[in-house]
Amino acid sequence: MTSVPTITLNDGVEIPQLGFGVFQIPPEDTKKATLEALEVGYRHIDTAEMYGNEKGVGEAIVESGIPRDEIFVTSKLNNTFHAREDALRAFDATMDALGFETLDLFLIHWPMPAVGDFVDTWKAMEEMKATGRVRSIGVSNFQPAHLQRLFDETSTIPSVNQIEVHPYLTNDDVRAFNREHGIATEAWSPIAQGDVLTDPVVTEIAERLDRSPAQVTLRWHIQRGDIVFPKSVTRSRIEENLALFDFELSEADIESITALNRDARRGPNPDEFNWIP
Repeated sequence: MTSVPTITLNDGVEIPQLGFGVFQIPPEDTKKATLEALEVGYRHIDTAEMYGNEKGVGEAIVESGIPRDEIFVTSKLNNTFHAREDALRAFDATMDALGFETLDLFLIHWPMPAVGDFVDTWKAMEEMKATGRVRSIGVSNFQPAHLQRLFDETSTIPSVNQIEVHPYLTNDDVRAFNREHGIATEAWSPIAQGDVLTDPVVTEIAERLDRSPAQVTLRWHIQRGDIVFPKSVTRSRIEENLALFDFELSEADIESITALNRDARRGPNPDEFNWIP
């Protein structure tokens, strides 16, 4: 089994640096895909209330026979539930869907600055952590100004900030702010929904190292210190995405990939996104 390195979060919890994401996997396919990921060797699964597939993740973990405490699971609070009581109820619903007594990491999915007050939402997250039912709490898609409000108005620094990062959006300002404050960066859309896989810089490095463009891009994330969780429903791709720890990119390769940045988002701008499903 591949040995995946771990990162120690600011609350002492350890998280595998590579995981398996289930974004856009239909609920009816999630159990099978997650089971395959666990069989291959993944021990970190990233889901969300918004994805509608928490139940499949929980069922796969039970069916796998792997002890619950050997698998790190993240879910996220849906945009519909930012008020305190709504957030607390939503967390209960997540735990029921997963079938867990304890969740490893729970995130606010989006700050939604014009919908309610994410500071009040974060205070509800602090209450969840205080119960012991969630080991770590964090945020997703938070910009430095959003994070600064949390620092100024609450007592808990997020353990994680999950943001869009890929070679066409290196997001280095947010990553640097996270690092300065001891917040781990998780990278979503790590291959820009496949856009970077045909980039000449990436394909040249892949051919030279006899690796796939996806492996090269994911390895770039790993060596930059971010946590990443690629998604696939194809077993061969699931296996390929885990095979990142028997090769390294040179500093020149990392710099060449980083230089591809064009500040090109695949997802919405967190300063403007206020969508409720």
